[in-house]
Amino acid sequence: MTPATSGTAAQLVVIAKAPVPGTVKTRLTPAFTAREAAALAESALRDTLSAVAAAPAARRVLALLGEPGPWLPAGYDVVAQRGDDLAARLAAAFADAWTALPVPVVLIGMDTPQVTPALLAEAGRLLDGHEVVVGPAADGGFWLLGQRTPDPALLAGLPMSRPDTGALLMERIRAAGVRAALLPELTDVDTAADARAVAARIPSSRFAATLAALGADVPA
Repeated sequence: MTPATSGTAAQLVVIAKAPVPGTVKTRLTPAFTAREAAALAESALRDTLSAVAAAPAARRVLALLGEPGPWLPAGYDVVAQRGDDLAARLAAAFADAWTALPVPVVLIGMDTPQVTPALLAEAGRLLDGHEVVVGPAADGGFWLLGQRTPDPALLAGLPMSRPDTGALLMERIRAAGVRAALLPELTDVDTAADARAVAARIPSSRFAATLAALGADVPA
C-alpha cells in the first residue's frame, strides 16, 4: 500500500459504544429510563451507520466499545477501542485505521444521527486540499474530525466533553500550522432537549421514530 494522494477516498470510522442500558446516553436519564436511553442510542447509531454506508469510502470501520449486535450492517470492519480515556481512544482509532490502510481518515461518533452521506463526502473531499477537517458541535465539542495523515499530538491529552474542547482542538491545529477546513455545526444528542431538537430535523429517521414511540413530544 502507498500513502494517500489527492483524490483518494477517505476511510470512514465510527467510534461508538454498544447500546447497552446503563452504559450509554446516561445524560438522557431521568427524562428517559436506562432502557429507553439505550433504545435512542441504538437508533442514533443505526442512522449514523446507514449514513456512512451510503457515503463514498475507501473503507468503513466501527471502533467499538462492547460487542456488535444486530444493529450492525454488513460492510464494516469492527475493531476494539483501546485507550484509558476518550482522547486516547480517538487517537488509537485514527492510528489503527491508518495502519490498516494508509489513506485519509474521517472519524465521527454516534451522537449525530442527522449526519448525511453528503456531509461525510464533503469531509473526504476537503481532505484533498487540507490536512484536517473539523465538524464543530453546538455544545463546544466536535462531531467529526478528519485527518489526511493522523497526528497523535492533536488529540493526546485533549480535555474532552467540555465547552471548550473544540476551541482547544482548533488551537492545536493552528499551532501545528496545518491547513484546516470546517463543516457545518451539528447538535450532539446528550440531553432530552437535544433529542427533541435533532429528531425534529430528521422526522423520517429511526431516531425520530424511536423518540416518538417513547411518547416524547417531538416538535413539528
